[in-house]
Amino acid sequence: MATVVAVLGWVVLGIAIVVGLLLDVVGLFGNWVILGAIAATWAVTGFEHFGAWPMLAMLVLAVLGEVIEMVAASLGASKFGGSRGAAVAAMLGCLAGAIVGTPVFPVLGTLAGACVGAFLAAAVFETAFTRKDLGGAVRTGFGAALGKIAGLLAKMLVGFLILFVAALTY
Repeated sequence: MATVVAVLGWVVLGIAIVVGLLLDVVGLFGNWVILGAIAATWAVTGFEHFGAWPMLAMLVLAVLGEVIEMVAASLGASKFGGSRGAAVAAMLGCLAGAIVGTPVFPVLGTLAGACVGAFLAAAVFETAFTRKDLGGAVRTGFGAALGKIAGLLAKMLVGFLILFVAALTY
Protein backbone atom coordinates (compact mmCIF):
# COMPACT_ATOMS: atom_id res chain seq x y z
CA MET A 1 0.00 0.00 0.00
CA ALA A 2 2.83 2.40 0.82
CA THR A 3 4.27 1.88 -2.67
CA VAL A 4 0.95 2.79 -4.32
CA VAL A 5 0.70 5.97 -2.24
CA ALA A 6 4.31 6.89 -3.07
CA VAL A 7 3.75 6.38 -6.80
CA LEU A 8 0.52 8.37 -6.64
CA GLY A 9 2.37 11.17 -4.84
CA TRP A 10 5.07 11.31 -7.52
CA VAL A 11 2.44 11.34 -10.26
CA VAL A 12 0.60 14.24 -8.60
CA LEU A 13 3.89 16.12 -8.17
CA GLY A 14 4.75 15.54 -11.84
CA ILE A 15 1.35 16.75 -12.99
CA ALA A 16 1.66 19.87 -10.81
CA ILE A 17 5.07 20.63 -12.30
CA VAL A 18 3.82 20.28 -15.88
CA VAL A 19 0.72 22.37 -15.13
CA GLY A 20 2.93 24.99 -13.45
CA LEU A 21 5.23 25.28 -16.44
CA LEU A 22 2.27 25.55 -18.81
CA LEU A 23 0.77 28.29 -16.65
CA ASP A 24 4.09 30.15 -16.82
CA VAL A 25 3.91 30.15 -20.61
CA VAL A 26 0.59 31.98 -20.56
CA GLY A 27 1.58 34.44 -17.85
CA LEU A 28 -0.24 32.91 -14.92
CA PHE A 29 0.96 31.73 -11.50
CA GLY A 30 2.83 28.59 -12.58
CA ASN A 31 5.89 28.99 -10.36
CA TRP A 32 3.59 29.23 -7.35
CA VAL A 33 1.92 25.94 -8.34
CA ILE A 34 5.37 24.34 -8.62
CA LEU A 35 6.49 25.80 -5.29
CA GLY A 36 3.26 24.69 -3.62
CA ALA A 37 3.67 21.15 -4.93
CA ILE A 38 7.28 21.03 -3.69
CA ALA A 39 6.23 22.43 -0.30
CA ALA A 40 3.49 19.80 -0.06
CA THR A 41 6.04 17.10 -0.90
CA TRP A 42 8.35 18.51 1.77
CA ALA A 43 5.54 18.37 4.35
CA VAL A 44 4.29 14.92 3.34
CA THR A 45 7.79 13.46 3.63
CA GLY A 46 8.05 14.75 7.19
CA PHE A 47 10.32 17.64 6.17
CA GLU A 48 12.98 15.06 5.36
CA HIS A 49 13.84 16.42 1.93
CA PHE A 50 14.65 19.87 0.54
CA GLY A 51 15.19 21.80 3.80
CA ALA A 52 14.31 25.31 4.95
CA TRP A 53 17.08 27.17 3.08
CA PRO A 54 16.37 25.57 -0.29
CA MET A 55 12.64 26.24 0.24
CA LEU A 56 13.46 29.89 0.99
CA ALA A 57 15.66 30.02 -2.15
CA MET A 58 12.80 28.60 -4.23
CA LEU A 59 10.42 31.16 -2.73
CA VAL A 60 12.82 33.98 -3.64
CA LEU A 61 13.08 32.58 -7.17
CA ALA A 62 9.27 32.50 -7.51
CA VAL A 63 9.07 36.14 -6.44
CA LEU A 64 11.91 37.02 -8.82
CA GLY A 65 10.04 35.35 -11.69
CA GLU A 66 7.00 37.52 -11.04
CA VAL A 67 9.11 40.69 -10.86
CA ILE A 68 10.91 39.84 -14.11
CA GLU A 69 7.64 39.17 -15.89
CA MET A 70 6.10 42.40 -14.61
CA VAL A 71 9.06 44.61 -15.54
CA ALA A 72 9.92 43.01 -18.90
CA ALA A 73 7.31 44.86 -20.97
CA SER A 74 8.45 48.22 -19.65
CA LEU A 75 12.07 47.35 -20.42
CA GLY A 76 11.05 46.31 -23.94
CA ALA A 77 9.29 49.63 -24.47
CA SER A 78 12.36 51.50 -23.22
CA LYS A 79 14.76 49.52 -25.41
CA PHE A 80 12.67 50.35 -28.47
CA GLY A 81 12.88 54.08 -27.85
CA GLY A 82 9.97 54.59 -25.48
CA SER A 83 9.84 57.18 -22.75
CA ARG A 84 9.66 56.40 -19.04
CA GLY A 85 5.93 57.06 -19.22
CA ALA A 86 5.55 54.54 -22.05
CA ALA A 87 7.40 51.98 -19.92
CA VAL A 88 4.95 52.49 -17.05
CA ALA A 89 2.02 52.46 -19.48
CA ALA A 90 3.27 49.15 -20.94
CA MET A 91 3.36 47.58 -17.49
CA LEU A 92 -0.17 48.80 -16.70
CA GLY A 93 -1.33 47.78 -20.17
CA CYS A 94 -0.08 44.24 -19.56
CA LEU A 95 -2.16 43.98 -16.42
CA ALA A 96 -5.28 45.52 -17.98
CA GLY A 97 -4.95 43.43 -21.14
CA ALA A 98 -4.56 40.22 -19.16
CA ILE A 99 -7.67 41.05 -17.12
CA VAL A 100 -9.71 41.84 -20.23
CA GLY A 101 -8.33 38.93 -22.26
CA THR A 102 -8.82 36.18 -19.69
CA PRO A 103 -12.63 35.98 -19.79
CA VAL A 104 -12.65 36.34 -23.58
CA PHE A 105 -10.30 33.41 -24.20
CA PRO A 106 -9.41 31.67 -20.93
CA VAL A 107 -5.68 30.88 -20.64
CA LEU A 108 -4.54 32.07 -24.09
CA GLY A 109 -6.54 35.26 -23.70
CA THR A 110 -4.40 36.15 -20.71
CA LEU A 111 -1.23 36.00 -22.81
CA ALA A 112 -2.74 37.68 -25.86
CA GLY A 113 -4.43 40.34 -23.77
CA ALA A 114 -1.23 41.13 -21.89
CA CYS A 115 0.78 41.47 -25.10
CA VAL A 116 -1.88 43.56 -26.85
CA GLY A 117 -2.36 45.65 -23.72
CA ALA A 118 1.37 46.36 -23.45
CA PHE A 119 1.53 47.26 -27.14
CA LEU A 120 -1.50 49.55 -27.10
CA ALA A 121 -0.70 51.28 -23.82
CA ALA A 122 2.88 52.07 -24.82
CA ALA A 123 1.94 53.18 -28.34
CA VAL A 124 -0.98 55.32 -27.21
CA PHE A 125 1.11 56.94 -24.47
CA GLU A 126 3.87 57.80 -26.91
CA THR A 127 1.41 59.25 -29.42
CA ALA A 128 -0.68 61.18 -26.92
CA PHE A 129 1.87 62.46 -24.45
CA THR A 130 5.27 62.60 -26.14
CA ARG A 131 3.87 63.50 -29.55
CA LYS A 132 5.92 60.75 -31.17
CA ASP A 133 4.99 59.96 -34.76
CA LEU A 134 2.89 56.88 -35.42
CA GLY A 135 5.87 54.80 -36.64
CA GLY A 136 7.87 55.54 -33.51
CA ALA A 137 4.90 54.85 -31.26
CA VAL A 138 4.24 51.51 -32.98
CA ARG A 139 7.92 50.64 -32.58
CA THR A 140 7.70 51.36 -28.85
CA GLY A 141 4.52 49.28 -28.57
CA PHE A 142 6.17 46.43 -30.46
CA GLY A 143 9.08 46.57 -28.02
CA ALA A 144 6.66 46.40 -25.09
CA ALA A 145 4.94 43.32 -26.54
CA LEU A 146 8.29 41.64 -27.23
CA GLY A 147 9.38 42.47 -23.70
CA LYS A 148 6.25 40.81 -22.34
CA ILE A 149 6.99 37.64 -24.31
CA ALA A 150 10.61 37.69 -23.11
CA GLY A 151 9.35 38.13 -19.56
CA LEU A 152 7.14 35.05 -19.89
CA LEU A 153 10.06 33.01 -21.18
CA ALA A 154 12.24 34.29 -18.34
CA LYS A 155 9.55 33.37 -15.83
CA MET A 156 9.45 29.86 -17.25
CA LEU A 157 13.24 29.67 -16.98
CA VAL A 158 12.89 30.63 -13.32
CA GLY A 159 10.42 27.74 -12.98
CA PHE A 160 13.12 25.40 -14.28
CA LEU A 161 15.59 26.94 -11.80
CA ILE A 162 13.16 26.18 -8.99
CA LEU A 163 12.99 22.58 -10.20
CA PHE A 164 16.81 22.48 -10.39
CA VAL A 165 17.12 23.63 -6.77
CA ALA A 166 14.49 21.08 -5.76
CA ALA A 167 16.30 18.27 -7.59
CA LEU A 168 19.66 19.20 -6.02
CA THR A 169 18.26 19.28 -2.51
CA TYR A 170 15.85 16.33 -2.55
